[in-house]
Amino acid sequence: MRRANFVPVVVMGMFFAGTAASQSASGTDADIPEKLANPLASMVVVPVEMNDDTGYGPADGDRSDLKFKPIIPFELNDNWNLITRTIIPVVYQNDVFGPSGEQFGFGDTTTSLFLSPTNSGIPGLIWGAGPIFLLPTATDDYLGGEKWGAGPTAMIAKQTGPTTVGFLGSHVWSFAGNGDRADISATFLQPFMTYRFAKTWSLGLTTETTYDWKNDIWSVPIDLTLSKLVKFGKQPVNLTAGVRYWAETPEGGPDRWGARFGLTFVFPKG
Repeated sequence: MRRANFVPVVVMGMFFAGTAASQSASGTDADIPEKLANPLASMVVVPVEMNDDTGYGPADGDRSDLKFKPIIPFELNDNWNLITRTIIPVVYQNDVFGPSGEQFGFGDTTTSLFLSPTNSGIPGLIWGAGPIFLLPTATDDYLGGEKWGAGPTAMIAKQTGPTTVGFLGSHVWSFAGNGDRADISATFLQPFMTYRFAKTWSLGLTTETTYDWKNDIWSVPIDLTLSKLVKFGKQPVNLTAGVRYWAETPEGGPDRWGARFGLTFVFPKG
């Protein structure tokens, strides 16, 4: 039976936006680097992230995924925002499951909804919580789990000067879908840290850990990224490049080293 090579749960990455103190305020160019370090805010950002990994299985397969990750805020009232975060992956892989050939297409989509206060009452503290949904949008059996899923997600972060530290977590259970495919029960854990320097540069460190409860399998990639905010005309864009080290992989998983690239289109509130 065909299956996806990783449990299809949300991976948030290092593309963040907003600050607790200014979630309801207008953005300026000077504010953008600070806001990009924060996962929840009323600022629209559209990250595009590419991950590249090699060394899958006995055929030494490779996998590249391009993820579109729009973050769209909605102001509910003066005290609360609703932040939507969606991940739409486009995947190319070759011989990931032994001599299984090439696959190209969409993977499964995840959408998270965070209810977040405009002011937490503690300077620099941001938090949000809500549901996460897994949608079986994969266009090939090898690229998704063919399951509908849902569960809780939450995030908390603290900004102190140029440093942002925080933690994001979620859990997804499958509840419907193809009965011939394996059920899903997976936890996602992401501690993260971002340090801003030289006004437009940021250094990020995170681990995007997944634990598959059904198979007792850990996947632990650690990403170190360097970002720079630039402008194309009047459009702010955050460029990112980095390396990935797999501290733990499933059997047949990727080699220890991979790469990450990305760009984030930023749309501050005017």
